Amino acid sequence: MTTVTAPHRLWRNTRYLTWLVSDTSKGLAAALFAFAIPLLALIITNDPAQAGIIAGAGLVARLLTTLVGGILADRHRRVVLMLIGSLFGIVLAAAFTVLAGVDALTFGTLLVIDVLLAARSGLFDVAGESAIKEIVPDDAMGRAQAANQGRDAALQLAGGPLGGLLLGVGGWLVGVVMTLCHLLAAVTAWMLARTMRRDGVVDTGADADAPLAQEPERSDETKGRTAPRPNAWAELREGFRWLFSRPDLGGVLAIVTIINLGFNAAITTTIYALQQAGYSALLIGTLSAIIGGFMLAGAIVAPFLVPRIGAGILTICSLSVVAIGAVVLSTVTEPWAIVVVLGVAVLLIPALNAGMMGYFMVATPTRLLGRANSAAGVLGMGAMPLGPLIAGFGLTWIGRQNTILVCAALCVVAVALALGNRALRGLPVESRWAEHAKQYEVR
Repeated sequence: MTTVTAPHRLWRNTRYLTWLVSDTSKGLAAALFAFAIPLLALIITNDPAQAGIIAGAGLVARLLTTLVGGILADRHRRVVLMLIGSLFGIVLAAAFTVLAGVDALTFGTLLVIDVLLAARSGLFDVAGESAIKEIVPDDAMGRAQAANQGRDAALQLAGGPLGGLLLGVGGWLVGVVMTLCHLLAAVTAWMLARTMRRDGVVDTGADADAPLAQEPERSDETKGRTAPRPNAWAELREGFRWLFSRPDLGGVLAIVTIINLGFNAAITTTIYALQQAGYSALLIGTLSAIIGGFMLAGAIVAPFLVPRIGAGILTICSLSVVAIGAVVLSTVTEPWAIVVVLGVAVLLIPALNAGMMGYFMVATPTRLLGRANSAAGVLGMGAMPLGPLIAGFGLTWIGRQNTILVCAALCVVAVALALGNRALRGLPVESRWAEHAKQYEVR
């Protein structure tokens, strides 16, 4: 007799809902600052190149600190790290509020606060992303990631007009709302930590899985000695080594890097061009919200696509639509046309992210999840600091259309690489992720 197991119901998982509130609050703070910082930089400096330097420096800081964040996430309790990260967020957001309130925002102060907030994200956000593996079972991971994509789309939907409205009053009000968001994230992270400790749930990767290679038996002479301190560099190498040993994961990273650089640089170029053309922050925020509405529509459809269409096919289709959108974007300048083009281009991105991130979570051992997450993040977004620089200097040197065409060419290259990647093409539907991942396990 065969026993049929009922599918896991995410919305009855209290720990997942608490995690979602904490992560969403932190995400809204990040969305507000990400919207405000380039516009504030342009308003203060009136120079796209300087605005690009500020944004690029923040991305570099996040990439470098993400490597440390991955090690921390595998050494310590991940939910506690979420709480600590939110507390740092409160302090930094409050500092930004004060600087904006006393009219002390300059190129230098914006650069410093952007780098510090980016470093906070790099050090602590990996822990939050990795904690979900102890909260959601493998057979529901694709749906959980699709729900997260819907949340991200809703944040973009609200973040643009909210950021524009707040910025219209003053940068200090953006800081106040950011502070409140981080406060809510801290409170819910504390609640989640208490719940998991009470229920005996392990949220530290080092305690959750057996190591890939057992330590040799120690002799009687060495028994009883103090264990050597963990080697951060060796731990970091292990995360990269494991990732590159997996053809189903490592080979995709170059494709992700190129598409992220091309498409994000195209969007940044568009935002800078709109601001320089005299459009208001509220209008730019409204356009961002409408694009977020397209992503929300895609996120609503994603839970139906991920269980039915292979993650590889979804990824290739989404990348192709993005590349076509980038090409068309170079030909349109009116705000309504930009919204339509970018809206269609991002429609399948939630399904792509849900499929790829869900498979990654299922395939990665818990004890390595923090370092593998940080390694994938650094490799996948390693070129993104160039995006604001391409946009800022490109607008200055070669103009809007030519800059976006350069970005579109990068997107086309990513699609060509994806079509030629057999491991990517072979990624299956959600129900077969665990089985598919086993064939690539390191023995």
